[in-house]
Amino acid sequence: MIGRKGIEVSLAVAEAAKLCRVEVVSAYPITPQTHIVEHLSELVAEGELEANFITVESEHSAMSACVGAAAAGARTFTSTSSQGLELMHEILFIASGLRLPIVMAEANRALSAPLNIWNDHSDVMAARDSGWIMLFCTNGQEALDLTIMAYRIGEDRRVLMPVMVNIDGFTLTHVVEPVEFPSQEAVDAFLPPYTPAYTLHPDKPVTMGAYGIPEIYTECKFAQEVAMNKSKEVVIEVMDAFGKHFGRSYKAVETYQLEDADVVFIALGAINENIMTAIDEMRTEGKKAGLLNLRLYRPFPGDELLAVLKGKKRIAVIERVMPGGALNSPLYNEITSLAYRSSLTALIKNYVIALGGRDALQSDFRHIFDDIQAAGTKDKKIQKGLNFAMIGVRA
Repeated sequence: MIGRKGIEVSLAVAEAAKLCRVEVVSAYPITPQTHIVEHLSELVAEGELEANFITVESEHSAMSACVGAAAAGARTFTSTSSQGLELMHEILFIASGLRLPIVMAEANRALSAPLNIWNDHSDVMAARDSGWIMLFCTNGQEALDLTIMAYRIGEDRRVLMPVMVNIDGFTLTHVVEPVEFPSQEAVDAFLPPYTPAYTLHPDKPVTMGAYGIPEIYTECKFAQEVAMNKSKEVVIEVMDAFGKHFGRSYKAVETYQLEDADVVFIALGAINENIMTAIDEMRTEGKKAGLLNLRLYRPFPGDELLAVLKGKKRIAVIERVMPGGALNSPLYNEITSLAYRSSLTALIKNYVIALGGRDALQSDFRHIFDDIQAAGTKDKKIQKGLNFAMIGVRA
């Protein structure tokens, strides 16, 4: 190990890509992910990273270049955020349909309009069903570690899928945190060189993404879905291998103070650290709260989630995205669908919080705890929506 140092999380992600010996970086700037690829461009220009850095005219082109590079057999990296991810949207499906193990850092940011550069999960949730494996980071150390793991997951011959590493914009990207850096030798031992199954090469022509007539399209998409669901086993396997190799253990579903919890919070991303702090405070007041931190979102770890929720009576699903006209928000729909198909009988409520970078306060989580414990509240800080509760909205 090289050791611990204070570093902006964006730069740590770029350094992780360098440690993975990426060969092609294709990028377009957009706040708050720009520092990631900006630093990678410096590493390439200074000769610290032997890679091709491709500057393009849009995020659509950035992902298109990644598809071409990965199809040619290169270990490929990119990064984006917000409207940039949505401009990539068309090509996200091509990357996953072609089974290309591209890794992308996604600096989660609210979508316009109105224009907002701060953090929530509206961008990634708009792309949640694009066929990418999706990991969520709680802090800077996880951002570095999951980036390294993403390549080993995506490049596994049993998987061959693109991987999106979600890092909350500003909340993580622009924060300086202590991060433990592994040595290049340690990463090389964990992550072997990429050996693609099929490549585009003029000496041995192949066709990728050919015309899918109705007689074969269904089978292609079914095979892709089967592979995506089976990739969960590889994700768990790689996380276990990473812990043994580097001494930092990860799980697809992490828990905190969950064993005797009367109320379980479920959330994605950096807000989980806010919730853990709130839980510590509530515990001193005799309120038995616990947390389920969902690190893997796609493929959805339903069995692993059920195993830790067994016997729980109240579940508060915390989300940072509006349902957009659906009955409830995306993660809540996953949890309730899981409950419907299982023996889980908990009261499950949906809470939308901290959109567009608004602070998530410790008092907010106390209000949620009290609300779900009482199965209803007259507290004016919790305004009722359709089938979800909006936290902190001004009436």
